[in-house]
Amino acid sequence: MIHRRVGRKLGRTWSHKKALMCNMATDLFLHKKIVTTEAKAKELRPFAEALITRARIALRNEQNGNLPNSRPNKNGEVIQSKTDFTQRRQVGRFIKNKAVLQELFDTIAPAVITRDGGYTRIIKLGPRRGDGGKEAIIELVDFALPQDGVVRLKKKQSATPVKVTTKSATITTAVAPITAEEVKEEIAEVEAMSTEAIVEEALPAEDTIVEAVESAIEESSSEDTPHEETASEEQKEESAE
Repeated sequence: MIHRRVGRKLGRTWSHKKALMCNMATDLFLHKKIVTTEAKAKELRPFAEALITRARIALRNEQNGNLPNSRPNKNGEVIQSKTDFTQRRQVGRFIKNKAVLQELFDTIAPAVITRDGGYTRIIKLGPRRGDGGKEAIIELVDFALPQDGVVRLKKKQSATPVKVTTKSATITTAVAPITAEEVKEEIAEVEAMSTEAIVEEALPAEDTIVEAVESAIEESSSEDTPHEETASEEQKEESAE
């Protein structure tokens, strides 16, 4: 019977997988968010949360003063330790970067001191282009964006600038969008008007029609007169000959 083989192998040996988890945990504590595959994120989550729990225990011991005394020096003086080096050494086995180790104990641990587990969150992104691997985001909950989970209302539409390009210059004007209230007001005005008023506005008056016809006749007659005069002169010349 095979023992001690729980979890995903991720196509690696145990030493390779351990190195992968250490590197990913280092990047997670440094950047507070990383994008990886869904399988790696699920394997990283318990590994990283165990390290954060050790940092919480160290911070609680330092606050409560539950730290062992250091060895007496040459003068026989015993100095009370103010730092939990035991937990720092245990975490230092996996986090080799000293700056990230300090970030974990000095920044991340105070932020999660009141949270009993569940320090990370996995957000699935779906398959990626290329190989179709399922991607996911793993991030620290207490360092996520503050607007997570907030329903955003749509902003009011602002005036959209319309550019009119000419040969000499470009003129930019702002055109305000038509709102629903303005449309309702226009519809109410049209409904209030009677059908006779609408017909009168649509059709021109009789006087204007008569004037238009007379002007058209005058223009046609003025265009025909010069042709008639030239024709009469040619007939006179022919008769004289």
